Order: sequence, then C-alpha cells, then structure tokens
Amino acid sequence: MYTVTREVHFCYGHRLLNYAGKCRHLHGHNGKVEIVLYAETLDTLGMVRDFEEIKQIVQTWIDETLDHKLILCKGDPLIPSLKILGESYLVTNENPTAEVIAKMIYDYATSQNLPISEVRLWETEKSCASYRLS
Repeated sequence: MYTVTREVHFCYGHRLLNYAGKCRHLHGHNGKVEIVLYAETLDTLGMVRDFEEIKQIVQTWIDETLDHKLILCKGDPLIPSLKILGESYLVTNENPTAEVIAKMIYDYATSQNLPISEVRLWETEKSCASYRLS
C-alpha cells in the first residue's frame, strides 16, 4: 500500500462544555493537520495523488471553514452573543474536541473523493487525535 501525507496548519478557538479541566474555558490552538491518502497502485505519473491537488481541495476548505474560527458545541450559551455581534463561528453537534474536528476534515476529504486513510490533528506539539479508515 502506498501513502502520501500533506500537512495543513490553521488556527482555531474552542471550549468544551461540561468539562472539568482547563478546556472548559475559551482558548485557541495552532493546529497541524496531517492528511494521509492511500492507493494500492500508483497513477500513470507514479503518484498516489498530487500534493498540490490535496492542497487545493483540503487546505482551501480548512482555510475557509475552520481557520480563525471559534468552534463551539450547538448548546454553547455563547452562540447567541456571537450572532448578535456578527462574529464568525462554527457550530458542531458534539463538543469540538480534536477527535471531532479530525473527523470533520476526514468526512470532507472523503466527500471530495480523496482516498483518505487517516486524518491526524495535532492540537499541540505533544497532543494528537486522529480519525482513520477502519
């Protein structure tokens, strides 16, 4: 099996509802995403997929959808205030953990017919969550 990996960096803020630790407070991350594609055979150019194509598809979506966004769970009481202020935010059905955000990226990439095997989101230099092909 062949694989290629493309890194994408983005910044985001979030908080976790009903969580006892520090992440219950609004805070931000400089995230790094690793997008891993796979193929049993290479294309006519000898590639799994062109890195530039991965960038154009996935990085563009991340830049438009996640970068510099406040990502909040749908029940977050801050949402009405953000709406009134005209602030940009993204709502998730679950707490916006690194695991949930990794799956969002995975789901988008697969919807674009990319052969994704795994998406890893590094929330910090030491902490990573992933979602992958089972």
